[in-house]
Amino acid sequence: MVATIYIEGQIADHPRTEDIIRRFPKAERIMCERYSQVFNPKAQNFRAQKQNPALILAKKHKGFVLPTPPGYGVGGQPNYYFSHMLNCIYDCRYCFLQGMYSSAHYVVFVNYEDFASEIIEYAEQQKDESPWFFSGYDCDSLAFEPVTGFINHMLNVFSEIPNAHLEIRTKSTQIRCLLNSKPLSNVVVAFSFTPDDFSRRLEFGVPAVDKRIMAMQQLQQQGWSVGLRFDPMISYHNYQHSYRALFEKIFSRLDSETIHSVSMGGFRMPKNFFKKIKKLYPEEPLYNLAMEDIQGMRCLSVSAEQDMFEFCKKQILSWIPETKLYYCDI
Repeated sequence: MVATIYIEGQIADHPRTEDIIRRFPKAERIMCERYSQVFNPKAQNFRAQKQNPALILAKKHKGFVLPTPPGYGVGGQPNYYFSHMLNCIYDCRYCFLQGMYSSAHYVVFVNYEDFASEIIEYAEQQKDESPWFFSGYDCDSLAFEPVTGFINHMLNVFSEIPNAHLEIRTKSTQIRCLLNSKPLSNVVVAFSFTPDDFSRRLEFGVPAVDKRIMAMQQLQQQGWSVGLRFDPMISYHNYQHSYRALFEKIFSRLDSETIHSVSMGGFRMPKNFFKKIKKLYPEEPLYNLAMEDIQGMRCLSVSAEQDMFEFCKKQILSWIPETKLYYCDI
């Protein structure tokens, strides 16, 4: 899976570095001073690297926890996100990361304790509130878990700070660490979905919709709260049929009582990211849909998105109460 591993010298002897390296005994190991030397250079081919990405093991020095953009959340306040990993093992055509980064290599920051310390500090500072921490902004939270063990580490952290909430956002079925752990009332495992036909065409390497639903069923049976994230929602030909079928398939198989929340979000991307990605996929129909520029973002036409949201909202509310439905505006 990984043929080359770059290792920052300062964390070469870190126990977690050694543990991860042991999982890839045949991988070539290359030392570097800073991960940015490998990850940040501009003259890189994202598509070529995506075929065989390297793994970069590094140490993060600051910015462990950051405020989420306005409009990101599921009802709680204040909201933060954190990223123990840069880039995703999946290959979704609509993913903003391929516009944000020049490199498709995976970066894993091994100093999990520093993430945990800052999360605990924020939770302590806001004992009278219920801060939310979102994992899965710059990567898929669970997809690389068998290698990193990061979520398992975070479960131990959040078991000690009950006033804080953790959302684990994912498209993965790598749920073993959760099934092997006691369910936590302040942790929500949120799965992202698009319709079957859309997923097969644009979400390469992502487990099938049915397999993700099965993973959610297992988690619910174990006692975990789960969430549903329909994001990005795309208005395309016959989307009504596709989304109606998706909602029927998901909600008919889940226990609505332990669905923590459902959110909808439209396609939106910074203009410079959009321009860069369109060059990667000039023939991709998604990037040739009617778009509008709104506050520096490329978005689907407002009227088309509003029609789609109204249709989908009506379908979703036939399964859950409106108090569980949220909109992601970023």
